[in-house]
Amino acid sequence: MPRTTNRGRRAGTAGAALLAVTALAAAGCGPDGPARPATPPPALPKSAPTSLGDLTGWKLEEWTKYVAESGFANEAAPGAWTTARMDAAKPRPTPEYSLTATAAPGVERDAPPAAVPAQPQPHPYGQATAVVGRLFMTTPQGDAACSATVVSDPVNPGRSNLVYTAAHCLHDGKGGGWLKNLVFVPGFNRDGRATRGKPYPDALAAPYGRWTAVRALVSPTWLQESGVGAHNQFDYGVLRVRAENDTGKSLEETVGGSVPVWFNAPRDQITSVAAYGYPAERPFDGTELEHCDSPAPPVRLSFDRTRPPMYVLGCTMTAGSSGGGWFITKDGKPNLISVGAIGNRNPAGYQAGPSLQEQAKQAFDFFAKNVR
Repeated sequence: MPRTTNRGRRAGTAGAALLAVTALAAAGCGPDGPARPATPPPALPKSAPTSLGDLTGWKLEEWTKYVAESGFANEAAPGAWTTARMDAAKPRPTPEYSLTATAAPGVERDAPPAAVPAQPQPHPYGQATAVVGRLFMTTPQGDAACSATVVSDPVNPGRSNLVYTAAHCLHDGKGGGWLKNLVFVPGFNRDGRATRGKPYPDALAAPYGRWTAVRALVSPTWLQESGVGAHNQFDYGVLRVRAENDTGKSLEETVGGSVPVWFNAPRDQITSVAAYGYPAERPFDGTELEHCDSPAPPVRLSFDRTRPPMYVLGCTMTAGSSGGGWFITKDGKPNLISVGAIGNRNPAGYQAGPSLQEQAKQAFDFFAKNVR
């Protein structure tokens, strides 16, 4: 469906390891004050796994201990993310990896896919795409933004408060710390009338309100490793959120739907994938929901053959789209199979996302059932 955009560009220019659950309790923070200095990263829990094999026999008590040893306080206060502050947030950098440079020993990869131009989603966003939104956070370098998706809660059907994104949108990895002021804005700029750099009413930017993170999880592998490599095969995380202005409705009820996560999806059934996100690095500006519709099955990228190989799609979305949902149609409905994790730049041409296999499912199920 043709439409006009609010920026000067052509419309067509466009797991598996155990997850560390972190408690996020809201605390005060000035809405437009400078970013606080980074705090030292927490010591890894004593129960952190040392290999994939360590995870096989984990029971409820191991999970519970791991949760107790992995605390973190979110600092987002109601009203902290004003429209001006969201407008000024920089795109969270996407970890970069070249599919054409000489591969390091042990890296297994298929030939790069052809670049697919990102396309703007027509306004107003319907229920199917309103589940995608922008995730705002404060990093040691300042305010930033990623993308994220409302996913279905198996414990509370129809009343989910769960959001799926990339681990690097929550934590800096080895040597870094947890990101602060985590707030999710579903259906950002749904009606297409918010324009970057110009004042606009709050209702245009956040038609479904702002949702503060109160719980989160990322893999312990992410905490123990750094750089671009094998830990990107675990670059995923989940948030539990609550509304800044409580109406008694869940996130799912507010936006009108959620997307189930298809764990253990057989690769031979993934023939066509649509990747969504809010890219904010040129030529994009973060105000528009974009998507790349892959005309072919994703190819493989693996830094460690003991971990599920990543999916790779041709896509020109840039930084800011990290954490955005990758969807495939199953039984006539969209299912999330991955999130944007790494890519390339100058020019952008592909994205890679983790494959969500059995241990990712076990962690998600534990989080949904036991962490409130």
